[in-house]
Amino acid sequence: MGTRGIIIRGMQPALRRCASNRPLRVLELGAGDGTLMLRIAQELSVSWPAVHLTLLDRLALLDPDTSTAFARLGWSVQTLSVDVVDWAAAPMPSHLPPRWDVIVTNLFLHHFDDLLLAELLSAIGARCNWFVACEPRRAPISLIGSYLIGAVGASRVTRDDAVLSVHAGFRGAELSTAWSGDHGDWQLQEHAAGLFSHFFCAARQGVAAAETG
Repeated sequence: MGTRGIIIRGMQPALRRCASNRPLRVLELGAGDGTLMLRIAQELSVSWPAVHLTLLDRLALLDPDTSTAFARLGWSVQTLSVDVVDWAAAPMPSHLPPRWDVIVTNLFLHHFDDLLLAELLSAIGARCNWFVACEPRRAPISLIGSYLIGAVGASRVTRDDAVLSVHAGFRGAELSTAWSGDHGDWQLQEHAAGLFSHFFCAARQGVAAAETG
């Protein structure tokens, strides 16, 4: 689906809003084992040499080799083993700055019904200055592609998950409609990305990403 490149292109404009006087704070929701963000870090570390990365997932899946690979790039990494719904409902710890510079999700938001999605997006909007999401695109071509992934060796479970993901995906301005404007002025972008993906980005206006600490 080309998600790595889509997310990188979504994150890069945040650089223009970042100063160099402190590390960038990045949070990935539904991070899994962290390997996607590691591939992103390998490309972005030349421009972002110092990043404090938080990987949030219900399970602690980050292995020592992946953590070491982040460290070699100059990225410090910590994990949060918590359900994202609980994270969204809980107040931010007082010892942390009030917002992350960037929050990222990949193939994650489509797992939530409309009510939980709205609550999650509201929490995200309160806790970052830049949000990037790559999701399945709900479109006929994506559905066709989901049925064809068996041709490249995908298992039946993976094929079934792909079909379900497309049906639960997004199109048009659905995420923009669900996004809460209660936490400031935002510039929203939402569009198809490639053949199968759906891109959403929310950028807080009038606040530089490095001014949250």
